[in-house]
Amino acid sequence: MRPVTLVATRLARFDLRRYLVGALLWMPVSVIPLAGGLVLQRLFDQIGGQRAASLEQSLWLCAAFVGVEVVRGLVLVVAWSYGVYWWAAAATLLRANALRSILTARGPAATRLPHSPGEAVARFRDDVSDLVNLTDESVPLAGSALFGGAALVVMASVDPVITLVLVVPMIAVGALSRLLNEVIRRLHHRARVLGAAVTAHIGETFGGVLAIKTAGAEDAVLERLREHNRGRRDAAVKDRLATDMPAAATGAAVEISTGLVLLLCASAMRRGDFTVGDLALFTTYVGWLTALPRTIGAILHRLPQGAVAAERLTRLMAPYEDAGDLSRGRDVWFHREPPPAPSPPDHGDALRVVEARGLTVRHGGSGRGVRAVDLRVARGSFTVITGAVGSGKTTLVRALLGLVPLDAGTITWNGRPVDDPGTFLVPGRAAYASQVPRLFSESLRENLLLGRSVDDDRLGLALELAAFEEDLAGMPEGMDTVVGPRGVRLSGGQAQRATAARALVRAPDLLVVDDLSSALDVETERLLWDRIADAARDGRGPGTLLVVSHRQAALERADQVVVLDRGRVTGQGPLGELLESCPEMRRLWSEERVAEAGERPESGERPEAGERGKRGKRGTSGAT
Repeated sequence: MRPVTLVATRLARFDLRRYLVGALLWMPVSVIPLAGGLVLQRLFDQIGGQRAASLEQSLWLCAAFVGVEVVRGLVLVVAWSYGVYWWAAAATLLRANALRSILTARGPAATRLPHSPGEAVARFRDDVSDLVNLTDESVPLAGSALFGGAALVVMASVDPVITLVLVVPMIAVGALSRLLNEVIRRLHHRARVLGAAVTAHIGETFGGVLAIKTAGAEDAVLERLREHNRGRRDAAVKDRLATDMPAAATGAAVEISTGLVLLLCASAMRRGDFTVGDLALFTTYVGWLTALPRTIGAILHRLPQGAVAAERLTRLMAPYEDAGDLSRGRDVWFHREPPPAPSPPDHGDALRVVEARGLTVRHGGSGRGVRAVDLRVARGSFTVITGAVGSGKTTLVRALLGLVPLDAGTITWNGRPVDDPGTFLVPGRAAYASQVPRLFSESLRENLLLGRSVDDDRLGLALELAAFEEDLAGMPEGMDTVVGPRGVRLSGGQAQRATAARALVRAPDLLVVDDLSSALDVETERLLWDRIADAARDGRGPGTLLVVSHRQAALERADQVVVLDRGRVTGQGPLGELLESCPEMRRLWSEERVAEAGERPESGERPEAGERGKRGKRGTSGAT
C-alpha cells in the first residue's frame, strides 16, 4: 500500500466511530436534494398544467420544498460541528506521532530534523493539514455516490438520452483530474518547500534581531525575504492553478451539461415527451450531480498533495519507521484530562564504568570530527576533555550520548554494549548541559523541570550547585520569572548556569557538561566546580563527571584529562603527567594561564557573572 493511502486509511480507522458518524451525518446532506428535485418536478408540472392541482396544493408543495432545505441545512450544521472533532483528533494524531519519533525514537534526531525550526513548523502545520483533508474528502463520498446513483435512475426513467449527455462531460473531468496528478504533486512539493523557506527566514530573523542590527544588515535581510516571497508566490500561484483546474473543469462540465440539456429538452418538450417539471428536475439534479465528480476529483487532486505531505512528514521519523508509524493510533482527549505522565523509570543499573572504543564521527565532506577515540569514565571520577577550537571536544561528548551518528566505534555501560546511546544514556543514567543554552519562553521553573515533578529541596539543591541562588534572589518573580525566547531575559552566564541546574536536578549517575566557561568569569566557574565537587564527595550530587573545558578550575580537579588535537587523542592521564609528557597540553595550559590572569579582577573587585561572555571566546574554547 502506498504511504499516502496507508496514512489515509489509518486516519479513518483510528477514531472509526467519529468517522462513521460523520459519514452518516453527511449522507442525508447529499441525499435530501433527491426529495427537493421530486417536489419541484411535481410543483412545476402543476404550474405548467401537466397535472391538475389547486392553489392550496401548490402552496403545500412550496412549503414542502422549503422544509426539505431547512432540514438539510440543520443536518449540515450538525455534520460540520461533529466533523471538527474528528479533524482535530486526526491532525493531533499525526503531530503527536511525528513529535514522539523525534523525541524518543532510536537514532540521532539531528539527522532527521529540517534545516530550520520554520521548516519543521511548516511540516507540522501544512503537511498535516494536507493529509487530514485528503481523508476528510472521503467522508461525503458515500452520500454523493448514493445521490448520484438514485438521481441517474430517476433521470434515466424520464429520458435516458439526455441523462447520458449529462454524464459524459463529468466522466471526462474525472479522466482529466487523473492525468494532472503528477503535475499537481510536483508543483505542490515546490510550493511547500518555498513556503517553508519563508517561514524559516521569518523565524530566524526574529531570533537574530540583535545580530542583524549590529551588522547593519536590515536591508539585506528584507531583500532576502522579498526573494523568498517572490519564489513562494510564483510557486503558490502555479500550485493553485494546477489544483483549481479540475474544479474549473468540473464547473465548465456543469455549464456544458446544462446547456446540452436545455437544447435537447426543447425538441422533447415540443413533442410532449418532456415536461416543465422534468426540466426543473434535471436542472436541479445537474448541480447536485456534480458533487460526486467534484468529490472524486478533490480526492484525486489531493492524492499527490497527500503523497508530498506523507513523504515530508515521514522524513521526520526514524529510519526504521514508516508511514504506518506516522498514523498509528493513539488516544486523543477532548472532554477529559489525559492520564498523568509516567514517572521516569528506575534503570536499576547504576554506573560502574562507561567506555567508548574506536569512536569515529566525520562531519560531511570536511573530514572533521573525531577518529578512533578510546575513552573510559569510571564511577566517582572527574574527567575533563580539552583541546583547541576544532579539536572535536563537543563532537566526542555528543557522539558518546548518541546525539550525532557514529561512523565507527562501540559504547558500553558496565561492560554491556549500548546499541542506541541516544535512548539509553538519558536521565537518570546521564544528563547533559550543552555549551549553547536551550531555554524556552516559559518560567524559570518550567525550564528547569521540563514537565518533571521534583520537590523544592531537590530543585533548591540544583540551583545551589549551579551557583544560581543569588541570581534567583534578585528576580522579583523568583522561579516564576519568564526567561523569554531562548532565555533572552537572562545574561549569558545565567542562561548557562540555568542549563547546568536543569541537568543537576535530574540527579544523574553521569553528568556531562560542555564548556560552561564560554559565558562565566573565572571566579564564578571556580565556585560552581567547588560546589559540584563537594556535593559529589558527600553524596548530594552526581559523583561522576565528564566535562569539556580548558579552564584551570576544571583541569586542576580532574582525575584524568583527555587532550584532543584535530580529532585524535594526543594525551590522556592526570594533569601533572600531561604537563610533562604532552606538548599540546603544555601549550593549552600556558595560554589559559595568561588568559585567566587577564580576566581576574583588580584587588577588592568582585567579578560579575557573565562578564567573560561579554569579552568573547578565546582561541582555546568553542565547540566543534
